[in-house]
Amino acid sequence: MMSRKLSVFRANSLPFPALSSYSARFTHKPYPTPPTKTLLILCAFSTTLPYGPSLLKGKKPLLNDLRLASTRRDRDAHRRKIGDFEESDALLLDEDEFTRIFEVSAVRVPAKDCFALENRLRGHLLNWPRIRNIARVPGDEVDEDIVKLLGRESDEEESVVDSVDRRISGKAEGDGERLSPVLHRDQLARSFNSTGYLKFRNLAKISRPKRKRKTERTEGKEKVKGSSRNEFAVVEVVEDRGGAEDFEGLLGEGYGSSRGRWRGSTRLLLLDERYSGEEVQDLPEAIKVLFEEAKKTDASLIFELVRCRLTLFYDYWPMNEVLEALLPKGMIVPSAFEMVGHIAHLNLRDEHLPYKRLIAKVVLDKNQPKIQTVVNKIDPIHNDFRTMQLEVLAGNHSLVTMVVENGLRFHVDLARVYWNSKLGTERQRLLLGFDHNDVVCDVFAGVGPIALAAARIVKRVYANDLNPHAVEFMEQNSVVNKLEKRIEVFNMDGRRFIKAMFSSDKGQKVTQVVMNLPKDAAESLDAFRGVYNDRHRDEGLSFPTIHVYGFSKAADPEFDFHERIRIALSEVAVDVKMRKVRLVAPGKWMLCASFILPKSVAFSRKTINVD
Repeated sequence: MMSRKLSVFRANSLPFPALSSYSARFTHKPYPTPPTKTLLILCAFSTTLPYGPSLLKGKKPLLNDLRLASTRRDRDAHRRKIGDFEESDALLLDEDEFTRIFEVSAVRVPAKDCFALENRLRGHLLNWPRIRNIARVPGDEVDEDIVKLLGRESDEEESVVDSVDRRISGKAEGDGERLSPVLHRDQLARSFNSTGYLKFRNLAKISRPKRKRKTERTEGKEKVKGSSRNEFAVVEVVEDRGGAEDFEGLLGEGYGSSRGRWRGSTRLLLLDERYSGEEVQDLPEAIKVLFEEAKKTDASLIFELVRCRLTLFYDYWPMNEVLEALLPKGMIVPSAFEMVGHIAHLNLRDEHLPYKRLIAKVVLDKNQPKIQTVVNKIDPIHNDFRTMQLEVLAGNHSLVTMVVENGLRFHVDLARVYWNSKLGTERQRLLLGFDHNDVVCDVFAGVGPIALAAARIVKRVYANDLNPHAVEFMEQNSVVNKLEKRIEVFNMDGRRFIKAMFSSDKGQKVTQVVMNLPKDAAESLDAFRGVYNDRHRDEGLSFPTIHVYGFSKAADPEFDFHERIRIALSEVAVDVKMRKVRLVAPGKWMLCASFILPKSVAFSRKTINVD
């Protein structure tokens, strides 16, 4: 859809930087500007808006719209009940600014025929994300049994008033003498059965008291059943409905119509946005055929083209579109974040920091209830425990969460331990190379994502980490996943752990060594020099496969990482299988190198002192 805007400016008030020179050139001879007239310039600006809903296409509601005010109160009341509303949020972001109203056309059809007609009109109906092209009409639901009782099946039409009077009092206008109470009771008894009002269900509801909604107390908060759904779109018919008799207690709020006749249960088939405001004769042939068929039947009473108002609220709009409207023009919209359990981990740029709490609130709103906390990393990782300095921007302040990976549950505390969900695929790839005969040694295990997953496959796992909090969580996770008998946990420096393992009898059975500490793992390989110096070469020792991870910013990252491995091992002939894992930053690669520990390195005399 193309929208064009024409603006009229005076020549000496043009909104251009080079105003004076432009005006001078325009009024230069031989075409002088008459001094008594005003020079007008028409500037045409064209913008192309995409198909579908947009904040730029819809109309903002009026300030005195009572219906929207009621919707806002209901939404805020619901959020207070579930503990998801703070007064500061209303000051940070006005959600009502994102309410938009769209004018659409719809075909009002009988409820029983709506699905069949939907298939016939497919391609001409509204095709907006998350918006159903079939809408209910509020207060228009009528029981089918009532339709039969009101005489809709007969050829001779009778009014609703007469039909209801005849059912309730036994007589209608023009029926002659009123039935006696005995005959009237006998007539009603034939319509009802012993279990209730079979053919007049709504009449039974009148005599029954309304049931109070059951409430539940959950953690001191009141929760009302049926109030958990948050409505993000409302469809209303824009028409003046005629007056109707007060039969709401019997027939419901939908009694009456613009034609003064009862219509029954109907549905709205929302037409595509390009048909908004069109008349029947301007619609496609597929739609006009339906109206022609309806004229031949009684369905014409409830088959009509109506104008509707589709209102989309803040909860409808996606996160990117809301942030694009809130942030300054030209600023990159932060759309990606890492999920760790219920925590969204952002890495905001410096230009985003003045708007960090606004961004966090939008991320929280658009990803609930999956996301309950939004944090931002303040500083890079510099400490030995690999913990991050995080700032809580929105939601609750708990950084303890549970992550499910490879079918295992991991409890982590981002304030005290390290976790990276982006490496889940790499960890799974590494596990595919293990079998039931392996014995795995994880030098930098963290909370155990590789060690515990490997414990389900291999014979035995020896896991180590320098961080005592990570060791505590790893032991807890092993118990939670019922793997505590297949894993042994250590808390020491990585080099010391390598020396201790391979100097004991346990090291002779190790077949796989994992060193997932990209910052320092390559330099820690020097601990393998001379690990078998105290043993004889003919003892049948095992030489494990080592998987080491590292970062590189070099132009040739694979060659650079290979060189660092050879320097750490003091060995030139090392057959290494290298692969790139992921690009962690512009020009910075994370790599994984796998190789078998050379015998010359294991019996090397160039050892290091780890004390």
